[in-house]
Amino acid sequence: MKGSLIIVGFFALGIAVGLLSIVPQRLIDSDISYYALCALMFCVGIGIGSDSELLSSFKKVNPRLMMLPIMTIVGTLAGTAAAALLLPHRHLFDCMAIGSGFGYYSLSSIFITEYKGAELGTMALLANIMREILTLLCAPLLVRWFGKLAPITLGGATTMDTTLPIITRASGQDFVIVSIFHGFCVDFSVPFLVTFFCSL
Repeated sequence: MKGSLIIVGFFALGIAVGLLSIVPQRLIDSDISYYALCALMFCVGIGIGSDSELLSSFKKVNPRLMMLPIMTIVGTLAGTAAAALLLPHRHLFDCMAIGSGFGYYSLSSIFITEYKGAELGTMALLANIMREILTLLCAPLLVRWFGKLAPITLGGATTMDTTLPIITRASGQDFVIVSIFHGFCVDFSVPFLVTFFCSL
């Protein structure tokens, strides 16, 4: 939760800096966000590559539960497509690009800003931060109402890091490996799906 609030704080600070025109326009018009994205992807790769136990732990996952990331992706995309029907001023694929962030706000919002502009990128940032915050706040209720897999599906790409502690507390230690596997697979899909829907 603290990490999400820090991200929102930096977002608000960025808005304030933009409104006050502190940053030179030539810097804003440059490819700085693209280079920041490349650096972020590099850090993600380092994080995955340096965790030697991550891939070996996936062997312990029940084969039936390996379908969970696919169902999360399909369910999220179906939900965003349905939401697009209620937002006639928004294009279907724009809504699906936002949903394809799966809670990975830092990566998806940069991609969407690059492809579609700052307005849609801001919407992606806020929508994906809300997904993480809802997981952090509602995990125990989700387990009670919908079962132990519910907070994992809601957490999306965040279930291997920021929301893992609350999911472990709510769903139990038996779901730690499932949660990490789910987060890894959904996380891996984000750059491909976001860029795909942005290009349509």
